[in-house]
Amino acid sequence: MHKDCRGVAVVAPSQDAVDRLDAVIERLARFRVDPLAEVDALIADHPDFALAHCLRGALMMLSTEKPAMAELEREIEAIKACPMGDRESMHLAGLEAWARGDYHRMVDLYAEVLIRHPRDLLALFVLHQGDFLTGQSRLLRDHPARVLAGWGDAPGRGFVMGMHAFGLEEMGDYAAAEAQGLRALEADPLDAWAVHAVAHVMEMQGRTDEGIAFMRERERDWASDNFLAYHNWWHRALFHLDREEHDEALGLYDRGVRPVPSAVAMEMVDGSALLWRLGLKGVDVGDRWQPLAEAWAPMLGDAHYPFNDVHAIMAMIGAGRMDDARRGVEALAASVEGGSAAAMTREVGLPVGRALLAFAEGRDRDAVSDLAPVIAGAHRYGGSHAQRDLLDLTLIAAAERCDLPRASALLAERLALKPSSLFNWAAAARVHARLGDAAAAALAEREAAARRPSFSTTP
Repeated sequence: MHKDCRGVAVVAPSQDAVDRLDAVIERLARFRVDPLAEVDALIADHPDFALAHCLRGALMMLSTEKPAMAELEREIEAIKACPMGDRESMHLAGLEAWARGDYHRMVDLYAEVLIRHPRDLLALFVLHQGDFLTGQSRLLRDHPARVLAGWGDAPGRGFVMGMHAFGLEEMGDYAAAEAQGLRALEADPLDAWAVHAVAHVMEMQGRTDEGIAFMRERERDWASDNFLAYHNWWHRALFHLDREEHDEALGLYDRGVRPVPSAVAMEMVDGSALLWRLGLKGVDVGDRWQPLAEAWAPMLGDAHYPFNDVHAIMAMIGAGRMDDARRGVEALAASVEGGSAAAMTREVGLPVGRALLAFAEGRDRDAVSDLAPVIAGAHRYGGSHAQRDLLDLTLIAAAERCDLPRASALLAERLALKPSSLFNWAAAARVHARLGDAAAAALAEREAAARRPSFSTTP
């Protein structure tokens, strides 16, 4: 029996194979490219290495793309043909749960791996992403916390801190999250997930100037040779959106979020989300929707992971492909029976898809009726608070067109959380003016004016 660099037992053909797998896992934890190519090379040399197949299967699973499920099934069969121990068998069970659409069971099974093997960095990485994909904020915090104290000085401690930082942020413990994220970056400056966690803190607190400065100062650590770079560029664009710097946000879309016509679902999600936010603000995004919708088209109707499906519908609406948008909503409606994936669609994905379509068709009261009840529980279909904020923004935009008192109430809620936001104050001034509340409108306009930057932050 061999052991990895953290002392965890591995059934492997040789210690060299274990060492190579450790290197791939470390690269994966930093989100450096290209772990898939590296694990493919490892499997080519050692086709009977179960844990290498488990890693490859996890990459297919975490892609959240339906076409990748065929490859996941092949990896499951390959694992079954390999020599295995307890650890490998538990990884296999988690992969099988996802393959049958039982996403929450996958999380439970990987959590069991960590209970039995608390320094299994691959299991922790997969579990953390699974918690994120299923919107389980508390577990994003608690699963890394379970193993952090006993990790000691074994390799990868910084990655555990970075994951813990993100979980703390999603639970609203911003001071602890920022401190933990910065400690993770002291341990490993190339930890793009820890950068991402600190960016989340600053975005949620409305610290736009600090957020832009932080992302720029750290750019050389996360912006190249990194498959999370598109998402960190998206985070930087959110800071500019909060400052009403729309041209800068569009520039970041072109340079960072979508510099090439990628067909990777997670990258397309951020593209849809950024363009939709700009559209809600009335910004002309040119012809950017068309190629994004074309990239989404092969996945439209998959109804595999509702968070993706909703963003595909956005792209169809943005590109004016309304028949395709309706087809996407119909696919969601047809996939509400079954396990946890169906529940995510039934409880959140379908009503959100219907609301987006209603909003695009000018049926604003229908959009409000579909969106308002699901906002509080929208975490159940995955993503982060920052990503799901798009739903709140759409609800406010719909309410501005049909229910001004509701829009005013929602903006008051936002201002209580982010009183430093130029966007929030400008929207409040607009709504109060339309309600005829001159004093409140004037106050909000003064606050907005005080927050308008007098300099450019273009790099």
